[in-house]
Amino acid sequence: MLVVTPVTADATSAVALFFAYPTAVWRTRDQLAGVLGRGWLWLLLIPSVLGGLIGALLLSRTGNRNFIQLVPWLVLVATIIIVLRPILVRRDESGSVHPDITVALWPVVIAGIFLVGLYSGYFGSGIGILMIGALSFISRGDIRHVVALKNFLTLCMRGAAILVLVLEGDVNWNYGVPMAIGGLVGGYVGGMASHRANRTVVRSIVIAIGFVASAYYFWKLYGLAVVRAGAE
Repeated sequence: MLVVTPVTADATSAVALFFAYPTAVWRTRDQLAGVLGRGWLWLLLIPSVLGGLIGALLLSRTGNRNFIQLVPWLVLVATIIIVLRPILVRRDESGSVHPDITVALWPVVIAGIFLVGLYSGYFGSGIGILMIGALSFISRGDIRHVVALKNFLTLCMRGAAILVLVLEGDVNWNYGVPMAIGGLVGGYVGGMASHRANRTVVRSIVIAIGFVASAYYFWKLYGLAVVRAGAE
């Protein structure tokens, strides 16, 4: 990816990683029982898709990546939200994925999901952690249901985004095709693990990935600069 432009690198990565979601959704489809076709799902799906479309257009047309400075902080905050989920959100013992929020809060939810979708279309690093963090306030059920809902919504928002990126000619298929194969396998294995593992294990894995990802992005942005400054 070092021989392509930043926009092409982001677009190619987005296309490649997209293929992880169809297999992940398929493996976790049982966790979405009774969800598809519900009216509230459209209130999450529409802003997700619109956010993905607009974010991808901004990436393709502007190429401005200054917002990358926010990535480690966003992933870290989302991970902390997931850690504090048992305290912040009263658990639904039924384990249902269905939202349990008042009508007055739905505009806030829709705006929040749209912003997550916008980020997903524009850059997308750590999007799974961000989406789980956002959905933690919407669904009080088993985190495995939240992960399944995340997979479905991310499939739709990333699908809308890559449609734009492909049509704009931003994808390098020489890199994208082998990466997509890896994404298909990874999505299937990840979905299978999420489906079979108990909720404590799933939550622990999500939290570990979140902290590792945020640490990686902090190091990528600031670590080398600190090392160079210390060496001078």
